[in-house]
Amino acid sequence: MAYSLLRPALFRIDPETAHGLALLALKLSPFGRRAAPGGPLAVTVAGIAFPNPLGMAAGFDKDGEAPDALLGLGFGFAEIGSITPLAQAGNPKPRLFRLAEDRAVINRMGFNNRGSAAALARLAARDRAGGILGINIGANKDSTDRVADYAAMARAMAPHACYLAVNVSSPNTPGLRALQDEAALAGLLDAVIEARGEGGPPIFLKVAPDLEPADIDAISRIAIDKRLGGLIVSNTTVTRPPLKSRHAGESGGLSGAPLRDLALARLRDFRRATGGTIALVGVGGIFTAEDAWTRIRAGASLVQLYSAMVYEGPGIARRIVRGLERLMRRDGFTSIAEAVGSE
Repeated sequence: MAYSLLRPALFRIDPETAHGLALLALKLSPFGRRAAPGGPLAVTVAGIAFPNPLGMAAGFDKDGEAPDALLGLGFGFAEIGSITPLAQAGNPKPRLFRLAEDRAVINRMGFNNRGSAAALARLAARDRAGGILGINIGANKDSTDRVADYAAMARAMAPHACYLAVNVSSPNTPGLRALQDEAALAGLLDAVIEARGEGGPPIFLKVAPDLEPADIDAISRIAIDKRLGGLIVSNTTVTRPPLKSRHAGESGGLSGAPLRDLALARLRDFRRATGGTIALVGVGGIFTAEDAWTRIRAGASLVQLYSAMVYEGPGIARRIVRGLERLMRRDGFTSIAEAVGSE
């Protein structure tokens, strides 16, 4: 209720400024109660025991300033980043747009972040027992060797991450999505796996929703061959379904409610292509417990959201988690793992 009263004022503020205020408020607020391990929604993925399957996607906390505060909102895990080796300003402003009529967001941020050194200083001071943290890694826009950037990030971040997310699917860094091509992707993952080292955290790969069937098959084969911990399906889309907002023509990645059907279709495609042999993380257009439950039934072991919190507020995590428990029991399942891919 409090957020519904505050939202009209927030929506009169530039979206990027409002995001900064939201992150600041989260940093200054006392941590809430984290999800307890071993609860009814607990699920183990890539050897990690998640207290519930709902996570905050990368992009909200780019620099790892407030992961424990996010966990205190009820998320089962938080993914920070994308973080690049060197600080970079990202693309020119304005670069973030609310499409309120569509319950959507378009961004062309361009991996803006303060770089790995600043993030590492914060992560070194964090209590690893504080909850499950994923670190989303990227390459600098002007890098002459992006594979080396990813390897350097894997080496630096592995000691602080429960899992590493390799982001090759942002549409806002020119040429980045080309790393999803079969030969390029295999070489990139080999470099990341070697840099992570033996006994390091599992590696997840974040893919775009704008993939052809041959791309899906190739990525699936590589993910299985490289024994990745999971695939995050999916990032934002450069396609444009019918939209009402005056910002519909802005360039960048579209997220939020209009991405729901495309992201769900892509999840089902990857479930078929992998045969359920690799964990999937469903993300894109998840606003309700029903959305999350549909994604789980379609094959996702974990789900994530971000844009929905812009419209629904910080209470969304606990609402979805409560709803998931109700839906799981309604449909006669005793665990999340039992429901995965059961549609």
